[in-house]
Amino acid sequence: MADLPNGSCCSLNPLELFEQVTAQGEKVRSLKAEKASKDEIDAAVKLLLSLKLSYKTATGQDYKAGSPPADFTPLSNGPGNAEEDDFVDPWTVQTSNAKGVDYDKLIVRFGSSKIDKDLINRIERVTGHKPHHFLRRGIFFSHRDMNQILDAYENKKPFYLYTGRGPSSEAMHVGHLVPFIFTKWLQEVFNVPLVIQLTDDEKYLWKDLSVEKAYQYAIENVKDIIACGFDVNKTFIFSDLHYLGTSPEFYKNIVKIQKHVTFNQVKGIFGFSDSDCIGKISFPAIQAAPSFSTSFPQIFNSKHDIQCLIPCAIDQDPYFRMTRDVAPRIGFPKPALLHSVFFPALQGAQTKMSASDPNSSIFLTDTPKQIKTKINKHAFSGGKDTIEEHRKYGGNCDVDVSYMYLTFFLEDDDKLEQIKQAYSSGALLTGELKKTLIETLQPLIAAHQQRRKQITSEEVKQFMTPRKLAFDY
Repeated sequence: MADLPNGSCCSLNPLELFEQVTAQGEKVRSLKAEKASKDEIDAAVKLLLSLKLSYKTATGQDYKAGSPPADFTPLSNGPGNAEEDDFVDPWTVQTSNAKGVDYDKLIVRFGSSKIDKDLINRIERVTGHKPHHFLRRGIFFSHRDMNQILDAYENKKPFYLYTGRGPSSEAMHVGHLVPFIFTKWLQEVFNVPLVIQLTDDEKYLWKDLSVEKAYQYAIENVKDIIACGFDVNKTFIFSDLHYLGTSPEFYKNIVKIQKHVTFNQVKGIFGFSDSDCIGKISFPAIQAAPSFSTSFPQIFNSKHDIQCLIPCAIDQDPYFRMTRDVAPRIGFPKPALLHSVFFPALQGAQTKMSASDPNSSIFLTDTPKQIKTKINKHAFSGGKDTIEEHRKYGGNCDVDVSYMYLTFFLEDDDKLEQIKQAYSSGALLTGELKKTLIETLQPLIAAHQQRRKQITSEEVKQFMTPRKLAFDY
């Protein structure tokens, strides 16, 4: 962890700490905007985490941008241990733990509920289907109001699914498949409509992209999404840059949301600064609007009381905490959520994969040879330094990236457990574990590539045309 200014912050009062956190946050955003080196950005983020933890230690409250401290109660005399804290927002995931983010702590911090055995059993009972392995293995681990969704389903009340993708590159990586694989399963077992938002406007605002390039990436990503096997009669996929200009109802909902969220609130939730463009500040309302059924009159016949279920990674939760706060004030039901863990980078679980670093990810465009090379060369190992040590002490599945990837993509529970036991005991070597992952991913990605090749421009247009789906409301 980077050192604090002057080596310590114990002597600083809460207002001085607040100002230091604010300044460091500005520095992190500037470094990202200037495309500084990864090491420089990581060091700045670590310092930001440390300052935020010191602020919380001093005040008993989390730092909120634009909300300087008034009253405070010291929690301890020391600066705390920033190594124990994780940093998670919609753009940055950072932890010092090789096992990855502490999701139990994140549940407490975000105020969501753990997906426990009782809920998984209820999903199985209500749907009549064996729970998806993402549920069985805790890959989707947290929820908001999932029991309400199950109540609605049992009472024959409609709901719909909403998920999305931020098209920051032409090629998606395997981590991007996770929400779509699970959403497809949810759609099939519940037989409900699905809307998929491509936030190409967000990527234009945050990245060094032209509007045209952002939209081009969206269309390319749509092909990968369709290749997951979605039913065109039950699924509407839309680009913000295109759909917003054609739907007055969608824009009306955006404006309603905007009216009920203050500038201070959006700064506190997302950490925006006075130097951020107004497009960023207004964007959260655009991501919130698909949570409300009247945004899609062609699907829901302008009904306003149809609840939405959103499967997404936990870093997207701030958008929907805001949405859930606004919903009852503008006459809509709160969206329910299912949260997934982060898909780790090849180099380890401290960060999520990056589309900008080709060696951090297995891309859906990679050849079998590239997949093999990346895994063998870059996948972080939980094995020991020598074969003798590994045979004696065994490997650590908690930090081994190849094993982590298998928990996502190897569907056979018994085989996964055998691999875990063999690797932990030392009977299975790291090279053999990597070979198993290579043999799992190569055919999966080759099959995806084959399906994608067959998708035509006409099929993309069908999915992206506003229309009635195979449901009556």
